[in-house]
Amino acid sequence: MTRNSLIFIAAGGSFALLAGAFLFQAIGYAPCQLCLWQRWPHAAAIVIGALVLAAGFSGRLWAWLGALAAATTGGIGIYHTGIERGWWQGPTSCTGSGDLGSGADLLSMDGPALVLCDQVSLWILGLSMASWNVIFSLAFMAIWIMAARR
Repeated sequence: MTRNSLIFIAAGGSFALLAGAFLFQAIGYAPCQLCLWQRWPHAAAIVIGALVLAAGFSGRLWAWLGALAAATTGGIGIYHTGIERGWWQGPTSCTGSGDLGSGADLLSMDGPALVLCDQVSLWILGLSMASWNVIFSLAFMAIWIMAARR
């Protein structure tokens, strides 16, 4: 396969994952803060792929940047999976371990509901969406690296 074919597969995979994330959000699975963080590197990979494929940017550097984007979202996904499975503590801003505030704060229904990072909203074949992101992102990273070596 050519470098551009591999980049198309890797960037297209990030596009598919990002589209899937937005689809799940549209049907009612609200993302937590870490879920949102995992989306940004996919967006970067899509932009990198578009620069190479549509704008004619060339050189191995772009493929290495795509690999870095995939590794970044995979790393965030590993961190998120560890929080979901209780392997380590997550940030208090998105886990159930933070300060609950006053009784009035607890009774208030004002403001958006907080989606907790340590609560899995959907299991697919025994894995959370964060875990699936890790698997696919590491595969995309390998494809980006293959492209960089061509």
